[in-house]
Amino acid sequence: MLHHLTPFLLHWAITALSLWVASHIFHGLRFADTSSLIVSALLLGFANAIVKPLLIVLTLPLTLLTFGLFLLVINALMILLVSSLVRGFTVSGFWTAFFASIFIAVLSFVLGSFVIDTEPVLINQMPRSGLWL
Repeated sequence: MLHHLTPFLLHWAITALSLWVASHIFHGLRFADTSSLIVSALLLGFANAIVKPLLIVLTLPLTLLTFGLFLLVINALMILLVSSLVRGFTVSGFWTAFFASIFIAVLSFVLGSFVIDTEPVLINQMPRSGLWL
């Protein structure tokens, strides 16, 4: 069971670190204390896992019409949603959330590529000779 917990904790830590760095770069993004940062990182992970896919499906025509750029708006809405739910996490406006979400996504991707070790997936191949059942 612990081998499933480690990647979750790594993603949580990467999200928290990305939010912390973004709060120092974007002046409209503020955390009152460390606990609000940790809760925000956890809630942002849950929102991205549960609410974001639903929004993507519901706004699929708009996303296709804008060639996927509406996904950036959905990312900003996820940050605004988390800031409305977590006391101590404030975002000054939509555009701050918009540019901060781009920064957080890029930084999380870069940090995750260095930290998270993925095991290669073995694919069963059909034998070159004989019958394959």
